[in-house]
Amino acid sequence: MADNQLLTMVNYIERENGVDREIVLTAIEQAIQQAARRNTGVTNDLRVVIDRKTITLHVYDTMVVSDEDSGTGFISVARAQRLDPTKKEGDTIEIELPASRLGRIAAQTSRQMIMQKIREAIRSNTFNDFKGRIGEIVSGTVTGLNRRDIFVMVGKTEMVLPAKERIPTEEYAVGDTIRAIVHNVKQDVVTGPSVTLSRASGEFVRALFRLEVSEIADGVVELVSVARDPGYRSKIAVRTNDEKVDPVGACVGLRGARVRNIVRELNGEKIDIVRWSDDVKSYITQALAPAKLETVEVDAEQDNTVHVTVAPDQYSLAIGKRGQNVRLSTKLTGWHIEVTKAMNLASFEDQRAEAIKMLADTFSISTAQATQLADAGFLTVDGILETDEADFAAATGLDDVTATGIYAAAKAVAELIGEGEEG
Repeated sequence: MADNQLLTMVNYIERENGVDREIVLTAIEQAIQQAARRNTGVTNDLRVVIDRKTITLHVYDTMVVSDEDSGTGFISVARAQRLDPTKKEGDTIEIELPASRLGRIAAQTSRQMIMQKIREAIRSNTFNDFKGRIGEIVSGTVTGLNRRDIFVMVGKTEMVLPAKERIPTEEYAVGDTIRAIVHNVKQDVVTGPSVTLSRASGEFVRALFRLEVSEIADGVVELVSVARDPGYRSKIAVRTNDEKVDPVGACVGLRGARVRNIVRELNGEKIDIVRWSDDVKSYITQALAPAKLETVEVDAEQDNTVHVTVAPDQYSLAIGKRGQNVRLSTKLTGWHIEVTKAMNLASFEDQRAEAIKMLADTFSISTAQATQLADAGFLTVDGILETDEADFAAATGLDDVTATGIYAAAKAVAELIGEGEEG
């Protein structure tokens, strides 16, 4: 292999595959050496060295000085002494061979071995590069789909977003741009390293907040815990040791700009931001919001268990759709939360009557219609929005026009309340 060919190969591999030059040169040395040792007329001590400055190839072989045998692995005393006058019979001497001595077969074989060694080096480079980047957000292009698994090209590395790490509400096509975190890097003896991505893990939400909220990136605000139902709702708990900083406000951003950017990245997934507290009752109360709790009691006998009571009209809100609110709150706080209704019937009737009046006034509907809502379990604006519009209409028994109008009005009220809180 001519020196200019060698230099061209090194430059190409280094540029196209992003592999460090030293790794490329070492791989080429090993490949040529391995190929050359298969050639006749050389020993197993043959050594190949590439000059790092000039990128020239040098081949060395170790021979035994002998007067009787001048075959493979032996050199005459006279020739050895011309190279080194101190050598005598029985000594060994390393001599440089012309690269052409390797022969055409060795050169052809070495090309195959070089590419194999380079592929191994690229795989090793991929593993070393990404094993330290777990939890980091990367951006890539969808290159293929296999059932629910997605293949993503990030730079020059193809990664996989498995079905279980996808947000279930999302669909992708080849050519789409996708952002995800590096979830796992594995080294396989047969297939080499594989990099797994995730958009469904809580760590993806954590990484998004770290990018979006400078106070988290700077360590002023700590994101203590994340609980997530991918595609539907996440809860995060935050705290700070700086009395001048509001950790929740920092995450929400001016008029909700920061959290809105994250919700957009998650395609509309709802995010509840909770202020962490070392006071269990306060922490649980904030975690279960917007439900209003009546009592929070720590179980004296069962470890990490709290008993929460709520008014009957707050029960469905505290539990959440499909138990989502209490389930995420349990995961967020690390406390098992048991929710029960407060059993005060007289109080409940009073609260129900008040709720019916509130519904009638809020939505400008008749008392009869408001009673229908209450009978179906919808006593608050939040309670209405906890279900889908179609389910709401079916559950209340109201005609489609009335149900649609009430649901739209509930959305508008919730938005106004949200803007008021942000301001």
